[in-house]
Amino acid sequence: MAYVITQRCCNDASCVTECPVDCIRPRPEDPEFATAEMLHIDPGTCIDCGACVEACPVDAIYADDDLPTRLARYAEINAAYFAQNPLDTTVSSADPPQRLPRDLETLRVAIVGTGPAACYAAENLLSRGNVEIEMFDRLPAPWGLARYGVAPDHFETRRVTDMFAAAFKRDAVRFHLNVEVGRDISHAELLAHCHAVIYAVGASSDRQLGVPGEDLPGCWSATEFVAWYNGHPDSADYEFDFSGERAVIVGNGNVALDAARILTTDPDQLAATDIAVHAIEALRRSNIREVVLLGRRPLANASFSGPEFLALSDLPDTAIVIDPTDIDDGVRAALDDPTTDSALRLKLDLATDYAKRDRSADKRIVFRFLTSPAALSGPDRVRSIDCVRNEMHPTPDGLVARPTAEVETIETSLVLRAIGYRGKPIPDVPFDEAAGVVPNDHGRVVDAGTPTPGTYVAGWIKRGPRGVIGSNRGDAEQTVSALVDDFMSGQLSAPGQDREALAALIDQRCPDIVDRDGWTAIDRAEKAAGAAAGRPRMKFTRVAEMVAAARS
Repeated sequence: MAYVITQRCCNDASCVTECPVDCIRPRPEDPEFATAEMLHIDPGTCIDCGACVEACPVDAIYADDDLPTRLARYAEINAAYFAQNPLDTTVSSADPPQRLPRDLETLRVAIVGTGPAACYAAENLLSRGNVEIEMFDRLPAPWGLARYGVAPDHFETRRVTDMFAAAFKRDAVRFHLNVEVGRDISHAELLAHCHAVIYAVGASSDRQLGVPGEDLPGCWSATEFVAWYNGHPDSADYEFDFSGERAVIVGNGNVALDAARILTTDPDQLAATDIAVHAIEALRRSNIREVVLLGRRPLANASFSGPEFLALSDLPDTAIVIDPTDIDDGVRAALDDPTTDSALRLKLDLATDYAKRDRSADKRIVFRFLTSPAALSGPDRVRSIDCVRNEMHPTPDGLVARPTAEVETIETSLVLRAIGYRGKPIPDVPFDEAAGVVPNDHGRVVDAGTPTPGTYVAGWIKRGPRGVIGSNRGDAEQTVSALVDDFMSGQLSAPGQDREALAALIDQRCPDIVDRDGWTAIDRAEKAAGAAAGRPRMKFTRVAEMVAAARS
C-alpha cells in the first residue's frame, strides 16, 4: 500500500519535510515547484508510514486502498508523474532557516495582510528565534483569500488556516484587525515602531477586457463574484442577474471553473458549505442552466489545472461540453508523445473524454477555445456578447492568438471576466502600474533600482497572481531571508518606539480594533451559528456584526 495526494493539494509542502524516505515531489527547492499544479508521492518508494497524512493541512492525502471512488484516478496521476520524472534521491539542498543570534536585539516586524503569504512569512519569522510580529488587516477577520477566495465547496482547503491559528497563539504575534494601513496608520509610523514592514496584501483588483460595452450592468469581474458568494463585507450588497438561462465567463483558469461550478451546483448542496446566506438565496432563484467559458487560446494552452478540470466530472446532472473539433491533430500528437508533460497529458485526456460524453443534462458547462470577446451589447444592460474566433500565428516570441473575421453572438444576461488579478498601489510604497506589482529584488522593495530601507513584499503583490496557497511558502521564505540578512548586517534602523507604544497608538485611532481574542470570539460565533444550521460556519458579512461579536 502507498499513499496518494489528491485534488485538494495546496502545495504547502509540509508533507515533504516529514517524509522519512524523501519520496514526495516536487520539493520547494526544485525548479518545477513554482509552477506545479500539485505534489505527488512515488508509489514505488512510499513505505506506508503515514507521516505525510499527519502533516497535510488540507487532508489531501489518502492510502491508495482508501481512495473514495471520485478520487480513484489520483493513484494513476501520482504514478504517471514519476513514470515521467523518476525519483531523484539526491539529498535535498534546502538549508534550514537561519536563526537569529541571541545577543541581537529582538527583531520586530509589521506584516500588512493576513492571507497565506502573510501567514507563511510570519511562520518563517517565528522559526528564526527572537522576533515580535504585528499583523494588520483592514477587515475584522484574518486569512485573506483563504477565507474569501477559496470556493465554499472546497472548504477542506481552508483548513490551512487552522495551522496558522495554532502557530500564532504565542505572544510574539499580535493581531491588529479592522485597521487599515495607509489610512489609520502610515508606513512611516510602522517603521517608527518596527525594524521592517512586509506587505503581503495580495492582488485584489482585476484586469479589464478592453472591449465596447464592458461597463454595462450585468458585466462583473470574477473577483467580485467570488467575494460575493464568500461573504466578503465589501460585496454583501452586490446583486447579480440570474434571470437568464446562460452566463458567459471570459477566461478558463481555476477561478473561472470555480464560478462555473457555483453557478451550476444544486443550491441544496451548497447550503451544506459556508457559502454566504445571501448567495444561497439568490442562487435558489437562478434560471441559469448553461455556463460558457471563453478561452482565447487552444485547449493545450488552457489555464485551468488538471485537478480542477477533473473535479468537474463530480457535478451531478451537469454535462461538461468540449467540441470534438478541439481534439485536433495537435492534441492527439501530444497524447501519443511519451515526453508530453504529465500535467498537460491529464488535461488533454480529460478533454478527450468529455468530448465523447452525452451532452444531455439539466445543466451544461461549455468550453469554447480560440474564442475572445469582441463587444457586449444591450439597451440598458448586458443582453449578448459578440465573440470572435481566433487563429494562432507564429511570431519571434512564439505563437500568439489573433482574431479572424468570424464573429458569433451569444445571448446572455451575465458576463464574468476572469482574466487575471492585479495588485493595487500601496500608500508611500513604489508601484509598477504596468505589471500591477510592487517592484522588488527577492522581496526587497526597490525604487528606481534602489532598495527602500525596511520595506519588503511577499505573495501576489510581489510576484503577480500566480500559484496556489502553498506557492506562497517558498516565496515568503525568500522575502524573510532577505529581511533577516539585512537585519543581521545592520541595514535596518532600530525602531524608536516599542510595541506597547504601537498598540497605544492604534487603540487611540481605532476604537473598533479587533485583536486575537476578538477574532476568536467571531470565529466561535460563526461556527456556533453554522452548527445550529448544519453547516461548518455562517460568516458575518458586515463589519459591524463582526465587531459586535468580537466585543461579546
